[in-house]
Amino acid sequence: MNLSIVIPLLNEEESLQELHDWIVNVMQNHGFSYEVIFIDDGSTDRSWKIISRLSHDNDYIKGIRFLRNFGKSQALHAGFKGAQGDVIITMDADLQDNPEEIPELYRLITSEGFDLISGWKKKRYDALLSKNLPSKLFNWAARKTSGVKLHDFNCGLKAFRKAVVKTIEVRGEMHRYIPVLVKNAGFSNIGEKVVKHQARKYGKTKFGMERFINGFLDLITIWFVSKFGKRPMHLFGALGVLMFIVGFGFALYLGIDKLFINPFGRLITDRPQFFIALTAMILGTQLFLAGFIGEIMIRSKKNEPRYTVSEEINFAKQEEQYSS
Repeated sequence: MNLSIVIPLLNEEESLQELHDWIVNVMQNHGFSYEVIFIDDGSTDRSWKIISRLSHDNDYIKGIRFLRNFGKSQALHAGFKGAQGDVIITMDADLQDNPEEIPELYRLITSEGFDLISGWKKKRYDALLSKNLPSKLFNWAARKTSGVKLHDFNCGLKAFRKAVVKTIEVRGEMHRYIPVLVKNAGFSNIGEKVVKHQARKYGKTKFGMERFINGFLDLITIWFVSKFGKRPMHLFGALGVLMFIVGFGFALYLGIDKLFINPFGRLITDRPQFFIALTAMILGTQLFLAGFIGEIMIRSKKNEPRYTVSEEINFAKQEEQYSS
């Protein structure tokens, strides 16, 4: 299979039929063998009914329905898990991503050897203050922190080699930083392509201003996890030892001063250095223990379910075809 197109969605009933027809037309014009995986992330409208109808009419259409809203990252994880194509394309369901871009994205992965091609919505049709300016700041911070030189980290239109999506773990709200996850997993050939961005035709955006606050918090998280996620003792242990040495140094100074230099001076407990020494040694011990506990947790953690699938369409049929 050439292509798997993974489309997470939430309450997009008005756009699904049009998006389906557009994708099928592009696939037929270019002769691709393909599958389209719609992941319904707990929609409360008729989205799942439309996906069910589309999959009934077209065996290449597959569907995954979550029991409730678990988030875009979990939807992408489920789609990546079920994808069988040599190249995996992700796109949004709101018609702002153009399916006509898919053939060129596929070519860049298969012919140019890229691991990931990320779309760049150079010309956007979003509100300036609520989306464009915060997005520019967000992308600037992501470039500086991660070292991945992309203009648009959060563009929904991306293309991956199959090995990439089967390797990375998209957790929490980390869908914004998939290129960083790809880099941290060891796939270094990352590029970008300017793609057409279209104004939203139906409905309204599902993301509010809080996504930028969450985005920056996630950026800090992914920076920490990428550097110290597998070795927390290197950070907490080092800070703990440093704080303990500072505290011990102050305590040693106070002891020497009281015993040999000024034995009849103020009580040690009346001097501010005493409280600095005590606080620093306590903090140092706590930080060291935090690193130690983190190491134990990493070695003993078990896989936990991150979402609950309510229904699937056409995946059993796909497994039968592969087994035969």
